[in-house]
Amino acid sequence: MKYTRLTKEQFEALHQEFANFLATQSIDKKEWDDLKTNKPEIAEQEMDVFSDLIWEGVLSQANYLEHFSKNHIFLFHCLDKEVQSIVLKTLEPEVDFMTTKGLEWMVKNMFTDAIDIHVGRKEYQGERNAAIFDIIQQGAILSDGQLYKQIDNIINAT
Repeated sequence: MKYTRLTKEQFEALHQEFANFLATQSIDKKEWDDLKTNKPEIAEQEMDVFSDLIWEGVLSQANYLEHFSKNHIFLFHCLDKEVQSIVLKTLEPEVDFMTTKGLEWMVKNMFTDAIDIHVGRKEYQGERNAAIFDIIQQGAILSDGQLYKQIDNIINAT
């Protein structure tokens, strides 16, 4: 398995897609129920293959990721050959970027000594999708890129 198996909730949300996937494997509902009962290792292999297919599709289309923690915001722009990053760090320990108040504080203090901003880029070490998956495994979520673009425009305008 290349990535991780989808959760029960994710399988439930993708029920129809999974049924279609099984159909392409010539597995109908009766046979699937039989596999789950009598050959669970084969059923798990099918679930793993389907999970990898879903992950591959999601990761191939991923362009932006965000990861918020109490004192840091990590913003990523995933290009074909590299990932670009903007990292915001508050130097005020009481500020919490996980709250609305903390984000409002960030906007007001963006270019003061209270926030460190680091911009970087890194070529993927290995496959693009695997690198993006690693970032997600560390807590990042898929994003529409709005915050990245706004901050990138502000940084490049100064």
